[in-house]
Amino acid sequence: MVNMNAAAGLNWSWILVMAIAPLPAGLALAYPIWWTRQVILGNLAGSAVIFGVALAFIFREHAELDRLTRACLDAGMTCWPEPSAFMRFAIYAAIAMVQVFVLFSVSLAVESRVRNRAYAPEWR
Repeated sequence: MVNMNAAAGLNWSWILVMAIAPLPAGLALAYPIWWTRQVILGNLAGSAVIFGVALAFIFREHAELDRLTRACLDAGMTCWPEPSAFMRFAIYAAIAMVQVFVLFSVSLAVESRVRNRAYAPEWR
């Protein structure tokens, strides 16, 4: 028997993990690189972590949907996930983009501090 409810709705626990975990991990990797005055390299490293996690979650979601679709077909019926696969993937991608925007904004503040530390306080 195929569980039709498994294809309906989003998996909010995985979306919550995506919303919480990648940004601190990306910041933790990028922060020491930023302090060596390699801002672009730090941004690339942090972005790679965030986008890598997003791709991993998208692949996990794809595998889950593929498993459910195959189970439906094996049972002799057709079922469609709701929301669509594209919408599910877009949620993870949008969360990743917002996190990369935050990462870049934090990098601007860190770059400003690193740049100003080379000047005497009265010249800042």
